[in-house]
Amino acid sequence: MSQLRSICYRRFTHAEETVRHLEELSPRTVLFDVEPLIAYWDTDRGSLEKGVAAMLRALSGFSGIGVVGFVTNSRRASSVETPRGDLDVFYVASAGKPFRARSYRDLPRPGAVVGDQVATDGVLAWRLGYSFLHYCPWFRIPLGPRLMRLAGLPLRPLLFRAGGSG
Repeated sequence: MSQLRSICYRRFTHAEETVRHLEELSPRTVLFDVEPLIAYWDTDRGSLEKGVAAMLRALSGFSGIGVVGFVTNSRRASSVETPRGDLDVFYVASAGKPFRARSYRDLPRPGAVVGDQVATDGVLAWRLGYSFLHYCPWFRIPLGPRLMRLAGLPLRPLLFRAGGSG
């Protein structure tokens, strides 16, 4: 139970805020949802590769993070290159979030999940006992993700207390 009390919830609207929030949390593991933070929905592989590389560059100054995962329910895949030897980086397509959590349970703690959907990313964070950084972009999002966001609205207060922790 004490692990669940340490879960933190933070909401942000601009991608640039990601690094600041991660600095404040100091996680050892970070799992990123891919769309739309790393690459916008339905963009090409080049955009995906650039987004992954940009996030890894942004995290390169963190000494505490040892594992970075890019975990998406979409089918598109990416090859990732580790920017430094002490960082383990992986990419999982068709991840089945939040149902398939077993492969993330042995990752170093504390951890954080960064994503735009409470119903998938937030539930995954809660199941793992990780903090959840909820990315709510200001730009227009496609219908499918918008409907998924609505489905997640009743879950947020159940999983995470207002004001930051759950």
